[in-house]
Amino acid sequence: MTITLDLIVFAVLALFIVVSSILAVTTKRILRAATYLLFVLIGTAGIYFQLNYSFLGAVQLLVYAGGITVLYVFSILLTSSEGDKAEKLKKGKFFAGLTATLAALGICLFIMLKHKFLAPVFEHGELPVKEIGTALMSAGKYGYVLPFEVISILLLACIIGGIMIARKR
Repeated sequence: MTITLDLIVFAVLALFIVVSSILAVTTKRILRAATYLLFVLIGTAGIYFQLNYSFLGAVQLLVYAGGITVLYVFSILLTSSEGDKAEKLKKGKFFAGLTATLAALGICLFIMLKHKFLAPVFEHGELPVKEIGTALMSAGKYGYVLPFEVISILLLACIIGGIMIARKR
Protein backbone atom coordinates (compact mmCIF):
# COMPACT_ATOMS: atom_id res chain seq x y z
CA MET A 1 0.00 0.00 0.00
CA THR A 2 1.50 3.27 -1.08
CA ILE A 3 1.00 6.43 0.90
CA THR A 4 -0.53 9.11 -1.28
CA LEU A 5 -1.61 12.66 -0.57
CA ASP A 6 -5.28 11.54 -0.69
CA LEU A 7 -4.59 9.00 2.04
CA ILE A 8 -2.78 11.55 4.21
CA VAL A 9 -5.59 14.10 3.83
CA PHE A 10 -8.19 11.43 4.63
CA ALA A 11 -6.24 10.33 7.73
CA VAL A 12 -5.95 13.92 8.97
CA LEU A 13 -9.67 14.56 8.38
CA ALA A 14 -10.65 11.28 10.04
CA LEU A 15 -8.47 12.04 13.07
CA PHE A 16 -9.95 15.57 13.24
CA ILE A 17 -13.50 14.16 13.15
CA VAL A 18 -12.79 11.48 15.77
CA VAL A 19 -11.12 13.91 18.19
CA SER A 20 -13.87 16.49 17.74
CA SER A 21 -16.55 13.82 18.26
CA ILE A 22 -14.95 12.63 21.48
CA LEU A 23 -14.61 16.20 22.72
CA ALA A 24 -18.26 16.91 21.81
CA VAL A 25 -19.57 14.10 24.00
CA THR A 26 -17.14 14.47 26.88
CA THR A 27 -17.16 18.22 27.47
CA LYS A 28 -19.13 19.53 30.42
CA ARG A 29 -20.19 22.80 28.77
CA ILE A 30 -23.07 22.58 26.36
CA LEU A 31 -21.95 25.45 24.13
CA ARG A 32 -18.55 23.85 23.67
CA ALA A 33 -20.28 20.61 22.67
CA ALA A 34 -22.13 22.51 19.93
CA THR A 35 -18.82 24.03 18.79
CA TYR A 36 -17.16 20.61 18.60
CA LEU A 37 -20.20 19.36 16.66
CA LEU A 38 -19.56 22.18 14.20
CA PHE A 39 -15.98 20.92 13.78
CA VAL A 40 -17.26 17.38 13.11
CA LEU A 41 -19.62 18.65 10.44
CA ILE A 42 -16.87 20.71 8.79
CA GLY A 43 -14.58 17.67 8.76
CA THR A 44 -17.33 15.60 7.14
CA ALA A 45 -17.69 18.26 4.45
CA GLY A 46 -13.93 18.01 3.91
CA ILE A 47 -14.28 14.29 3.20
CA TYR A 48 -17.07 15.03 0.70
CA PHE A 49 -14.84 17.56 -1.04
CA GLN A 50 -11.99 15.07 -1.09
CA LEU A 51 -14.25 12.55 -2.84
CA ASN A 52 -15.04 15.28 -5.40
CA TYR A 53 -18.67 15.50 -4.24
CA SER A 54 -18.71 19.28 -4.29
CA PHE A 55 -22.51 19.51 -4.17
CA LEU A 56 -22.77 17.36 -1.04
CA GLY A 57 -19.84 19.19 0.54
CA ALA A 58 -21.50 22.54 -0.08
CA VAL A 59 -24.81 21.27 1.30
CA GLN A 60 -23.00 19.90 4.35
CA LEU A 61 -21.38 23.28 4.99
CA LEU A 62 -24.46 25.40 4.29
CA VAL A 63 -27.23 23.31 5.83
CA TYR A 64 -25.58 21.41 8.65
CA ALA A 65 -22.45 23.32 9.62
CA GLY A 66 -24.15 26.65 8.97
CA GLY A 67 -27.87 26.39 9.60
CA ILE A 68 -28.31 23.54 12.05
CA THR A 69 -25.37 24.55 14.25
CA VAL A 70 -26.61 28.14 14.40
CA LEU A 71 -30.04 26.80 15.39
CA TYR A 72 -28.42 24.71 18.15
CA VAL A 73 -26.43 27.66 19.44
CA PHE A 74 -29.48 29.95 19.48
CA SER A 75 -31.50 27.26 21.25
CA ILE A 76 -28.79 26.80 23.86
CA LEU A 77 -28.43 30.53 24.44
CA LEU A 78 -32.21 31.04 24.67
CA THR A 79 -32.98 28.13 26.98
CA SER A 80 -29.98 27.75 29.27
CA SER A 81 -28.60 30.05 31.88
CA GLU A 82 -25.11 31.45 31.51
CA GLY A 83 -22.40 28.95 32.34
CA ASP A 84 -24.66 25.92 32.13
CA LYS A 85 -22.76 22.73 32.77
CA ALA A 86 -23.76 19.15 32.19
CA GLU A 87 -24.70 17.24 35.29
CA LYS A 88 -22.19 14.89 36.86
CA LEU A 89 -22.36 11.44 35.31
CA LYS A 90 -23.00 8.62 37.76
CA LYS A 91 -20.65 5.64 37.72
CA GLY A 92 -23.40 3.23 36.70
CA LYS A 93 -24.34 5.29 33.64
CA PHE A 94 -20.69 5.76 32.73
CA PHE A 95 -19.99 2.02 32.80
CA ALA A 96 -23.22 1.27 30.90
CA GLY A 97 -22.17 3.73 28.18
CA LEU A 98 -18.64 2.33 28.11
CA THR A 99 -19.98 -1.24 27.86
CA ALA A 100 -22.34 -0.28 25.02
CA THR A 101 -19.51 1.50 23.20
CA LEU A 102 -17.17 -1.48 23.51
CA ALA A 103 -19.92 -3.89 22.43
CA ALA A 104 -20.69 -1.77 19.35
CA LEU A 105 -16.98 -1.54 18.52
CA GLY A 106 -16.66 -5.32 18.87
CA ILE A 107 -19.65 -5.94 16.60
CA CYS A 108 -18.29 -3.52 13.97
CA LEU A 109 -14.84 -5.13 14.05
CA PHE A 110 -16.34 -8.63 13.86
CA ILE A 111 -18.44 -7.72 10.83
CA MET A 112 -15.55 -5.94 9.10
CA LEU A 113 -13.15 -8.83 9.63
CA LYS A 114 -15.57 -11.66 8.75
CA HIS A 115 -17.33 -10.05 5.77
CA LYS A 116 -15.92 -10.49 2.29
CA PHE A 117 -16.34 -7.13 0.64
CA LEU A 118 -16.78 -6.76 -3.10
CA ALA A 119 -14.00 -5.39 -5.23
CA PRO A 120 -14.03 -1.59 -5.16
CA VAL A 121 -15.73 -0.08 -8.18
CA PHE A 122 -16.02 3.42 -6.76
CA GLU A 123 -15.65 6.27 -9.19
CA HIS A 124 -14.91 9.78 -8.01
CA GLY A 125 -17.32 12.44 -9.10
CA GLU A 126 -20.95 13.28 -8.77
CA LEU A 127 -24.19 13.21 -10.64
CA PRO A 128 -25.26 16.19 -12.70
CA VAL A 129 -27.20 18.78 -10.70
CA LYS A 130 -30.34 18.11 -12.78
CA GLU A 131 -30.44 14.46 -11.67
CA ILE A 132 -29.84 15.45 -8.04
CA GLY A 133 -32.67 18.01 -8.21
CA THR A 134 -35.02 15.50 -9.82
CA ALA A 135 -34.27 12.94 -7.10
CA LEU A 136 -34.72 15.50 -4.31
CA MET A 137 -38.08 16.72 -5.61
CA SER A 138 -39.43 13.34 -6.72
CA ALA A 139 -42.14 11.54 -4.78
CA GLY A 140 -41.43 8.23 -6.50
CA LYS A 141 -39.53 5.18 -5.30
CA TYR A 142 -36.17 6.90 -4.90
CA GLY A 143 -37.52 10.39 -4.17
CA TYR A 144 -36.67 12.48 -1.14
CA VAL A 145 -39.65 14.82 -0.89
CA LEU A 146 -41.23 13.06 2.11
CA PRO A 147 -38.06 12.97 4.29
CA PHE A 148 -37.37 16.60 3.35
CA GLU A 149 -40.87 17.66 4.45
CA VAL A 150 -40.68 15.64 7.67
CA ILE A 151 -37.37 17.28 8.59
CA SER A 152 -38.82 20.70 7.75
CA ILE A 153 -41.76 20.11 10.11
CA LEU A 154 -39.40 18.83 12.82
CA LEU A 155 -37.20 21.93 12.57
CA LEU A 156 -40.27 24.17 12.65
CA ALA A 157 -41.48 22.40 15.80
CA CYS A 158 -38.03 22.89 17.37
CA ILE A 159 -38.06 26.60 16.59
CA ILE A 160 -41.59 27.03 18.00
CA GLY A 161 -40.62 25.03 21.10
CA GLY A 162 -37.54 27.20 21.64
CA ILE A 163 -39.62 30.36 21.33
CA MET A 164 -42.20 29.03 23.80
CA ILE A 165 -39.51 28.10 26.33
CA ALA A 166 -37.84 31.49 25.95
CA ARG A 167 -41.20 33.28 26.37
CA LYS A 168 -41.87 31.60 29.73
CA ARG A 169 -38.85 33.35 31.19
